[in-house]
Parts: sequence; C-alpha cells; structure tokens
Amino acid sequence: MSEHIWQWTATQTAEAIRTGTISSREATESVLERIDEVNPRINALAEVSHDEALAAADAADRQQAAGHLNGPLHGVPVTIKINSDQSGHATTNGITAFKNAVADQDAPHVANWRKAGAIFVGRTNTPAFSIRWFTDNDLHGRTLNPWDPERTPGGSSGGAAAAVATGMGALAHGNDIGGSIRYPAASCGVVGIRPTVGRVPSWYGPRDQDQLLGVQNMLVQGPLARTVADARLGLTAMAAWSPEDPFCVPVPLTAEPLPHRTRVAVVREVGITPTDPAVDAALTKAAKALEAAGHLVEEVELPVLADAWKLWWQLVQGIEFSELAPSIEEYGDSAIQKSAENQFAVARRMSDDFGLDAYMRGYARRGTLIREMQLFLQQYPLVLTPVSAERTFEIDADLQGVDRMQEVINAQWPMMSLAALGFPALSVPAAAPGGLPIGVQITGQKFREDTLFQAGEIIEAQSGVTTPVQA
Repeated sequence: MSEHIWQWTATQTAEAIRTGTISSREATESVLERIDEVNPRINALAEVSHDEALAAADAADRQQAAGHLNGPLHGVPVTIKINSDQSGHATTNGITAFKNAVADQDAPHVANWRKAGAIFVGRTNTPAFSIRWFTDNDLHGRTLNPWDPERTPGGSSGGAAAAVATGMGALAHGNDIGGSIRYPAASCGVVGIRPTVGRVPSWYGPRDQDQLLGVQNMLVQGPLARTVADARLGLTAMAAWSPEDPFCVPVPLTAEPLPHRTRVAVVREVGITPTDPAVDAALTKAAKALEAAGHLVEEVELPVLADAWKLWWQLVQGIEFSELAPSIEEYGDSAIQKSAENQFAVARRMSDDFGLDAYMRGYARRGTLIREMQLFLQQYPLVLTPVSAERTFEIDADLQGVDRMQEVINAQWPMMSLAALGFPALSVPAAAPGGLPIGVQITGQKFREDTLFQAGEIIEAQSGVTTPVQA
C-alpha cells in the first residue's frame, strides 16, 4: 500500500479498517489533510466537514471496537454533491439564494451511504442549477480540472470528479440526467457509473414538490471513483432499496457473468458530428483491449442513438427545463443565464415543436426507441462508444455563443442518448495523450451494471491513466 492513506483506493481503505490495520480516524485524518493541501488550489469541495467527519470516524471506531461494522464502507471517507440533501447541510445547488437551505434529513441515496458506514468529509461543487458541463457558480466559485486548469473538470459533478482524481476521498457521489457523472469522470481521468434508472433510490429537490417527468425517467444517482472496483463498491452500498423512490426496484446487483467471447458493438459516430482523432484513437485502444481479452468486437451502425439524443433535447431541454427558466432568471448567476440562453437557442434549432402534442408523441417515441435498443442488446450485450466526440472542452465553451454551444451539444450525443432511454453506462479512462485523459463509455442491458464493470476492468488495465494526480 502507498505511504499515504489518501492515496489508497476505497476497497483498500475499507479492508484495512475491517482488519484493524488502520482506524477510521486515521483514514479520515489523512483525507482531510489532503483536502487542506489541495482544495484551496482546485476548489472541488464547496464545504469541508472537519469536525463532523472526525466525530463520525471516532464513532465508527467505537462501533468496531464493540464488534459492529456498519457496512461495506465502514470508515471510508467520501464526498456528497451539493445538489443532494445531507442532513444538517445546505443544499445550495450552487445558487446564492439557497445558501441557507439546510436539509433536515438525508436524501435516500445519501442515507444509503451513511448506513453503509461512509464518513462524509465534504460537499462537492456543481454549476448553478446543475445544468452545465462546466463547474462554476457565484456562490462557491470555479472548480479547476487537476490535469489542466484551462479545461473544464466537467459538470455537473465536476467537483466530485476533481476531488476523487486528487485523493480528496476515494469515492464521490454524483448524479446524471444527461452526462453529469460520465463527463466529469472522463474529463478528470476517473471512473463514473450511471446506473439503470431504478437501481439507486433517489429524490431530487424538496420532498413536497413534484418531480419533472424527465427527472423521474432519466435522472440517476451514482458513484465516481479512481478504479472500477471502487465504483462497484460504491454502487453496491448506494443501491439499497428505499420506499422514498417510487421507481426504485430491488434487482440483484449481479447475474451470470459475460461469456469469454461476448459480442461487443463499437459505435464511433451516428451522423451528428465527427469524432476527434484523439478520441477515436482512445476508442480503438479500448476496443483492442476487449478483443485481446477474447471478446468479439465489431464496428456497427446504431441510428437509434441519434434519435434518442435528439429526443432528449426536445423533451428535457426544449420542454421540461423551460420550467426552470423563471428560476434561472431570478436566482441564477450570469454564467448559468447565458448558458441556458444558448442551450434553449440550440433546442429551438433542433425542433420548433414544444407543445403538449409533441410532448406526448415524444414520450410515446421514447418507448419505441427503448424497445429497439433492448433488441439490439440481445445481439450485442455490450456497446462501446466515446463519452464525448470532442476532447475535454475549454473552460466556458458553452458561453462562447450559440454556434459553439451547438458543437458542445453535438459532441455529447453518446451520453444524452442513453440518458433519454434510461440505460446504464460506465465512463472509464482509456488514454491520456498529451497529459489530458480521454474516457470511453460502455453500455449494456438494463440492471446489468455488473457486465459494464467486467468490461471496464479490461479497459482500465490497459489505459495507462493513473490517479490520484498531484494537482
């Protein structure tokens, strides 16, 4: 094991605590020291909980001394995103007006990690309203990418990805309605899992407010980690069933493993935008790793993904997120207002049909596309795509105008399409040419995240991308 505990994986830390090699307090003190060293430079954590975390670690040590381990994350330091309720902390979502919106109970996914024994050391930054791929807001400031400060750490879970990448907790909570786990993971060279809708119990926003249909059908909670094994551990702890989520289902986390020769479909483009040569090379490297492991890798066309990408922008951005426009105008900072303006302009370019009939037809079409994707996955249980068709965006690319916003949106087709249809997807580092990581995305059948982890570990072993980075 490495000299410093903060460099260990979550799996190593949990095992060392379980066997008594280290205490929960020692693990927590090491991570807090790392936070104090690095966070002032990259601003991944909007809030650091020194006293609360140490008190929780001491309680965990007392419980262990009495012969009780809380669960698989007993004593492991983790972070929670500021757009999710954590008892006693403000759910700011990067909005100044919400700086005193203190939650009186944990969201169900946060509660699951707490029950599993995790120690909450801080809360990670996000863009205002969590609807940008760039992590910056007037309340908490800008989060930097620890690999290159001129590039975005991704969003909206940019703080979570940057924290994990630099050793400020081996696991971070994130959420994803259109790439908010997977894009930050790819941007910061870490692993991020978007689970199947219904795998992890969730509630987004106040409990007395109805959730948008897109939130119910597309938003998920999941972990970011430095290794695939840690992402598996984090998901296992987060996925316990809760009655608070009307769509949560208690499906087993594992089933029959992939056969040695599984058919893998490689999808490079779907007619929306060209793939950057470096991204394409990373995809080829990942495909060759799977092929070398014995899988049958084939280049395929999959137009259903292009249809699903466009449907996301019509239903979610064009229709449902328009409900947020008055709040963004009233409470948003200048960056989110400009980004939202550009996003809505692109949505209008893609469709001018945002009425009730279009909404009903869109959700009817969604069911057809899900069916088509499920039938395809019977032939190819794994699909390999880029995470984004572009390399990690320059900071504030979405503020450069509608045309650049259109390019940003086009590049994100691999993530939006799968979110629209509710399928699981794993972002795993594949390469880091020029010192900037590139991730690839693996998707598969619903509730078969275990197969994504199985394939992800093959790609991970050949990637050459190592974290934590020094920042």
